[in-house]
Amino acid sequence: MAENILDVRNLKTFYRTRLKESVHAVDGVSLQLKEGRVLGIAGESGCGKSTLALSLMGFYFPPLHFGSGELVLDGVDLMKIPYETLRKNYLGTEIAYIPQAAMNALNQTRKIARFAVDILTEHRPELSREQMINMAAEKFKFLNLPERVLNAYPSELSGGMKQRTVIALSSLLNPKVLIADEPSSALDVSSQKMVITMLRRMMREGYVKSMIFITHELPLLRHVADDIVVM
Repeated sequence: MAENILDVRNLKTFYRTRLKESVHAVDGVSLQLKEGRVLGIAGESGCGKSTLALSLMGFYFPPLHFGSGELVLDGVDLMKIPYETLRKNYLGTEIAYIPQAAMNALNQTRKIARFAVDILTEHRPELSREQMINMAAEKFKFLNLPERVLNAYPSELSGGMKQRTVIALSSLLNPKVLIADEPSSALDVSSQKMVITMLRRMMREGYVKSMIFITHELPLLRHVADDIVVM
């Protein structure tokens, strides 16, 4: 039987309002993600899916705060290590996140290559800029994105290409766990199929070990997920 690569135990997170009130968005969630499998998380709008996705990263910034619980990734509780260690050694390399509304996640004033270089400068500083560009180009090619995309601004790309570009950048360092927060929303049917096929191929080829796929569309999970959690 496959080992749990991610083990979440009684996770509680909350938002702090301007009036110092606490709004509990994730309240006592426990789940397990096994290596080589896709865990689907479904739920209606506003139930806390995206908050859970951010919480699973162990990356908290106001107004979102960690309450209690354990977030164990490959035997390491992410909530018990220093923030800088988490940021440099885990985020992006061990666990990565594809944000909701990914098509709007890119700074319109920067070329795509700049995003790739920024990521690799932080996590692989020993590489030259040329090596970084080549590494990004290789990942883009694997995901059927033409090399010209690296020299383009986000505004020059279609919606489907922006979505695939964000997925390529999020998985650039081949994380063990990839959290995809509604990666196919706002796309037409053909683009949805392309994105899902691309994500499954990344797992099949070993670029990503396991995945959490979040959506409000239960029928979609039938084609994507091995296991399903409903919020």
